[in-house]
Amino acid sequence: MWLAPEEVLVANALWVTERANPFFVLQRRRGHGQGGGLTGLLVGTLDVVLDSSARVAPYRILHQTQDSQIYWTVASGSSRREITKHWEWLENNLLQTLSIFDNEEDITTFVKGKIHGIIAEENKNLQPQGDEDPGKFKEAELKMRKQFGMPEGEKLVNYYSCSYWKGHMPRQGWLYLTVNHLCFYSFLLGKEVSLVVQWVDVTRLEKNATLLFPESIRVDTREQELFFSMFLNIGETFKLMEQLANLAMRQLLDSEGFLEDKALPTPPRPHRNISALKRDLDARAKNESYRAAFRLPGDERLDGHTSCTLWIPLSKLHVPGQMFLSSNYICFSSKEEDTCRLIIPLREVTIVEKADSCSVLPSPLSISTKSKMTFLFANLKDRDFLVQRISDFLQKMPSKHPGGSGSGRKASIEDQAPEASPAPQEELGQPASPTSRPHGVPTASQGLLKLFPGNMPMEDLGAKGAKEKMKEEWWHIHFFEYGRGVCMYRTAKTRALVLKGIPESLRGELWLLFSGAWNEMVTHPGYYAELVEKSTGKYSLATEEIERDLHRSMPEHPAFQNELGIAALRRVLTAYAFRNPTIGYCQAMNIVTSVLLLYGSEEEAFWLLVALCERMLPDYYNNRVVGALVDQGIFEELTREFLPQLSEKMQALGVIASISLSWFLTLFLSVMPFESAVVIVDCFFYEGIKVVLQVALAILDANMEQLLGCSDEGEAMTVLGRYLDNVVNKQSISPPIPHLHALLTSGDDPPAEVDIFDLLKVSYEKFSSLRAYDIEQMRFKQRLKVIQSLEDTAKRSVVRAIPGDIGFSIEELEDLYVVFKAKHLTSQYWGSGRPGAARRDPSLPYLEQYRIDASQFQELFARLAPWACGTHTPMLAGRMFRLLDRNKDSLITFKEFVTGMSGMYHGDLTDKLKVLYKLHLPPALSSEDAESALEATHYFTEDSSSEEALQQGEREGAGNENIQEKREEKGNSPPDCRHYLQMWAKEKEVQKETIKDLPKMNQEQFIELCKTLYNMFSEDPKEQDLYHAIATVASLLLRIGEVGKRFLGQPGRKPRDTARGDDEPPVPDPPQEPTRELQPAATDDPQAKAGGDTQLGNVPQESQVVGEEGGGEGQCSPSQRLSDDETKDDMSMSSYSVVSTGSLQCEDLAEDTVLVGGEARSGSTVDTDWSISFEQILASILTESVLVNFFEEKVDIGLKIKEQRKVERQFSTSSDYEQSGVSG
Repeated sequence: MWLAPEEVLVANALWVTERANPFFVLQRRRGHGQGGGLTGLLVGTLDVVLDSSARVAPYRILHQTQDSQIYWTVASGSSRREITKHWEWLENNLLQTLSIFDNEEDITTFVKGKIHGIIAEENKNLQPQGDEDPGKFKEAELKMRKQFGMPEGEKLVNYYSCSYWKGHMPRQGWLYLTVNHLCFYSFLLGKEVSLVVQWVDVTRLEKNATLLFPESIRVDTREQELFFSMFLNIGETFKLMEQLANLAMRQLLDSEGFLEDKALPTPPRPHRNISALKRDLDARAKNESYRAAFRLPGDERLDGHTSCTLWIPLSKLHVPGQMFLSSNYICFSSKEEDTCRLIIPLREVTIVEKADSCSVLPSPLSISTKSKMTFLFANLKDRDFLVQRISDFLQKMPSKHPGGSGSGRKASIEDQAPEASPAPQEELGQPASPTSRPHGVPTASQGLLKLFPGNMPMEDLGAKGAKEKMKEEWWHIHFFEYGRGVCMYRTAKTRALVLKGIPESLRGELWLLFSGAWNEMVTHPGYYAELVEKSTGKYSLATEEIERDLHRSMPEHPAFQNELGIAALRRVLTAYAFRNPTIGYCQAMNIVTSVLLLYGSEEEAFWLLVALCERMLPDYYNNRVVGALVDQGIFEELTREFLPQLSEKMQALGVIASISLSWFLTLFLSVMPFESAVVIVDCFFYEGIKVVLQVALAILDANMEQLLGCSDEGEAMTVLGRYLDNVVNKQSISPPIPHLHALLTSGDDPPAEVDIFDLLKVSYEKFSSLRAYDIEQMRFKQRLKVIQSLEDTAKRSVVRAIPGDIGFSIEELEDLYVVFKAKHLTSQYWGSGRPGAARRDPSLPYLEQYRIDASQFQELFARLAPWACGTHTPMLAGRMFRLLDRNKDSLITFKEFVTGMSGMYHGDLTDKLKVLYKLHLPPALSSEDAESALEATHYFTEDSSSEEALQQGEREGAGNENIQEKREEKGNSPPDCRHYLQMWAKEKEVQKETIKDLPKMNQEQFIELCKTLYNMFSEDPKEQDLYHAIATVASLLLRIGEVGKRFLGQPGRKPRDTARGDDEPPVPDPPQEPTRELQPAATDDPQAKAGGDTQLGNVPQESQVVGEEGGGEGQCSPSQRLSDDETKDDMSMSSYSVVSTGSLQCEDLAEDTVLVGGEARSGSTVDTDWSISFEQILASILTESVLVNFFEEKVDIGLKIKEQRKVERQFSTSSDYEQSGVSG
């Protein structure tokens, strides 16, 4: 590429001059190309260590003048072709012009101006450069692609200088982090290290410091452990690696993860800032952290943050912290975690004004809300810019809500209840209900506890009632001091009140506020009602599971012992399954949702469920409960840290895995009395998963002595079950609800009661050192472990599901699965246009989740198939793909893939020949001409019409019988089962085909088979012997076919002859084209003409029963007739000359060719009456021992798999780089 001219003082150091003229010099880097010796090794080492541009551009052109010692670089090239192109341009366009100048300074000025002009012309459509040099990043990306063979679609995020520890020796080199791969390259004194690791293969990623590896990053895969150290900024590098590995885990978790990858902005032009993708990833991480900290909706994007102070009126303090601004919210978080947090929705803001600065209050900013609250921020660094940004966002706020002030921004629901309101629950959300709910959609407009109170009036509750009133009074005082609703100051006092228990009358309101569900409900009025309306009457697997679990949801509570509560629960769960089909419905959601419905309306319960499933408990309720397994791993890790003595015992008993899922998935609601568990839910909505982990650790700690004395898992589970059953809430004003688990675990000597508030107090005292940031770090580490463990489980499940008669060992099947999965993932990285990239569905059985298309199968077939066919391989791969693709969706599963591979690798001579034979019959062999395919369809229709009519009659009869049976009583079901079992047994029997079931092969198909064999033998060491043998066999089979044709009876051919006479004129004799005889693969590639694949209307679909319907003696395949073009390309030569001419040098074979050719050329076209059976081919091949030995020779697929995995990512060859260099 052209370079902005730069001075070079020493032109010949480490460079060799190859061409020169009076004004320019073309040079090559020493050591590049052939030879180089010791100098080349030293130069190569320096280039790698110093990251010299000569690694990627080993050629350059310098501008010089005769009397000057200063040279100027004007161009560089990655290949000789690229640099030669630039050299020729300079000679043709500049040399003659430069010779006119008299002054050397003028010459240099003119050259520099010309080169700058060329660069400007090339870059005029590119975006302007940013803070950093885009050329440097482009150079690094080119190095990465060239060194590791990555295609253009692989995006480099960043690269770092570091050392890779190989044994005890560090290898200095460069670490390249791309979206899908971690790559490292080092070259030191002739020793090269090149590593490529896919992020989806990483099982462990951590930053550690040991005596051997000082401050290093450890990367583990299933096969190896890698250590990298000596980073300039190890923190930044590790953070980026975490983000990329996390992205890869999402990709494995669900197919939508790949959409996350695609959401990364692809550089629209090659010159992109070095940190563009890295900044995009950093921005995504900041957005996620921001949303998690303040429980904001999933589409909220952080615009910026700045340090400031917030005035807290009651405390009379300026609290230092950070202000965060996004398009819909202003948030504040104090430096000390529990001091103060604040969320101000912009929809509530009425006034933003700059107050007067003073020494006590520099750069103050006042923000007022509709609820008459004013927030005073100070010490803002860039107040004017901040005010402008807030003003811009306020102007963009929607004005769709009716009524309100002239500002045009008025929410339909007031977030702030009046400060002295005695009945906050009635006000909360009620104004929205009539306007947003369509008529005819019944919804519970308030919490079910209000409809089914079950408790006495407060005056009759004595001490409990007084305590409840006191709690309410505390909260009202808190509201008065710190505000009420979403704009409330959330301080350490707020947390203290939550730990004392939220009063029942305020529980629903505060759950909505603390979880962030309130914001989503306010900004989506009517959304829930629409979902209920749309999902009503819709049936799916999720709705079936919901119906099954409805009556298991708190059946002991009166609210769910009648249809009102059950109907409300059904609507909420169904609406959520309709909103989020990826999750749909998961067991345990019914228990949690039923509790949410007790304290809020249906709409409120729905948005609380959204907050739980999508933000507070991520991935908990998907089909593999990954989130719960991740937190279970964190729980095990915390147990090792805080309770090391107990941890070993629990691991030995295997208890943690059994208890933690039920504890976490239902937030203790299923294992603890309801009135106690709901207090934990209070704390959970305020503090998140931290509380659940703390309480779980406190429960283990309280039972440590008993658990250490347990001898098995059942005993430990009983100890914990009895303890949890006796956790009571002595302050609850609700009557105790019978706990089913308690009835099962009650014994003669019940343990002492434990007050839930005492348990919470102990959990905070002993385990409060947990921090949200630490939990997120642990979640990342455990997510790697859990998802890779699930992938291993999936692999084992897939391998177990493969039938035992496949022939591959377990290890070989696992290796094949890894290769197959890698090919599927590759399509998702770089093959966005391929169907396989968009069709992975994690809800499918493991066997069907990963599928590949024809082009991917062709790549695997070329690497793994035991039959090397040279240029004929793509055609053979296409036929094999069509044979395996039974459902015709242009994708094959792993089971179909190994079935095809097994047919080529295992079994005896007959089995392998059967596979080869089927590859030359429909559906594997497609017709290249639509008319020919249509005739084939007609032929099969007529040939099998009677059989199809018989089958249709049987089906109709079966249908009538089924109708009659349905009208009878249910007592007749056992005969139905037997009937279906018999049908399935018949279907299985049909699939056991014998060689007699194979249809006969016509002359065209036989010639295609000969072509395949010819190509298959061309690379074999016994090539000449195999050619002799196949020539003999082909000659014999052609004669057998000729003889057999004469003995065929006329009635067997009538349908075919009739079809030909009516529909097709006789084929004229085409001219001879002997020069095209040896290129059938190039002209007849069925993949190049996909039209033929879909034309076979009634051709049987199952590969095991190919041609079964027309098993009569005169049957031929659909490809019998040829158009003029086909005849010209393939059949104008002798039937056998395809196999022999040009490759067989023996005199006797040449004579055979002439002899057979004379027979076969009688009509100068394909003989449509000629046919041969599989038995005849088999018998003929058995007469030649060299052919028998060829097909019975065992091939080790393990070696081929190793080779495939070695070259898995090497897509480009050196010639590709040359080409890309020229185009670049």
